[in-house]
Amino acid sequence: MTVSKQLIEDAIAWRREIHASPELGFEELRTSDRVAQLLSSFGIEVHRGLGGTGVVGVLRNGEGPSIGLRADMDALPIQELGQCGHKSTHQGCMHACGHDGHTAILLATARHLAETRRFSGTVYLVFQPAEENLGGAQKMIDDGLFERFPMQAIYGLHNWPGLPAGQVAVNPGAMMASLDTFEIVLTGKGSHAAMPDRGYDPIVAAAELILGLQTITSRRLSPLDSAVVSVTQVNAGEAINVIPETATLRGTVRCLQTPVREKVQRLIGEFVEQLPVSFGVSGALTYNVGYPVTENHPAQAQIAREAAQAALGKDQVVFGCNPSMASEDFAFMLQACPGAYLWLGVDGEQPSAPLHNPYYDFNDRAIEPGVAVWTALVERNLPAR
Repeated sequence: MTVSKQLIEDAIAWRREIHASPELGFEELRTSDRVAQLLSSFGIEVHRGLGGTGVVGVLRNGEGPSIGLRADMDALPIQELGQCGHKSTHQGCMHACGHDGHTAILLATARHLAETRRFSGTVYLVFQPAEENLGGAQKMIDDGLFERFPMQAIYGLHNWPGLPAGQVAVNPGAMMASLDTFEIVLTGKGSHAAMPDRGYDPIVAAAELILGLQTITSRRLSPLDSAVVSVTQVNAGEAINVIPETATLRGTVRCLQTPVREKVQRLIGEFVEQLPVSFGVSGALTYNVGYPVTENHPAQAQIAREAAQAALGKDQVVFGCNPSMASEDFAFMLQACPGAYLWLGVDGEQPSAPLHNPYYDFNDRAIEPGVAVWTALVERNLPAR
């Protein structure tokens, strides 16, 4: 498949324009306006408002089945420290996860498909808001994404540092972990720091509980199970000479298997209920179920594999890679519709900065292979008659 040089140059310009004007989740007003304007200029039907700032383009080419391609549009609350010519102009906000690249790839794919039309059926071009922690995918689903735009499958793509530009990785199962959060409030009895025997110290209980929670993965789960329990915040006390009444712990849980996820939630509840009691302290747990496991459907993963091989060559596709313990709200779409999620390499001669890093900048060399993969995927799912 040949993508015109002019299209890639235009896509790079769109990407850098979006990078320079990043917007946080559910605030992607300028970005969604630009996406809608470009889709309209390609002759593509545009629908707006799903998930607040979401945009769906509809490209029909005769009778046939339908599929969806999804890109996320939101940025992160990070101050950009790199010095690229298209550096963020918004203080404390940057595209540190490459969603500007995902958006540009899907826009370029839309224009290419609208021009070539080597498929029969309908392509839904889904531009999603608020992937970062806010669940924009679920919001689009709640607003009727799959009812208004019925599709046989949906596919998502994410750039991946550590994988060379022009390579793709996909699994027939889990790609990314689930993400849950928790808050634990430990309540004891405050006292003077010089008289700890007259109180019940929630900080000591918190220290023991933090250590105890780490034994869930090391001693209560099989070594073959995948889970991470991380306490990321500890808050207690106001004065240096006072043992406080309460201590609050917050953190995250990530798992690659749903039964493991359910077991970890139960075990955290047991630890919070039982361990603090020996210190005269009570524990209360608030457990927030968040993003599910991003788990590909095997049939669609195989289709994505074959499309990527056709577009890039067999040696450029990794099938059966190690999943990541990071999380992705495309998981909600995969629960609602068959589909697959793949990684697109972005490492050049020098390795890419990590995702969510203040020096990260999407590698524009990944745009052309991204367009090639999306195009091959459409043409294989919706073969021309």
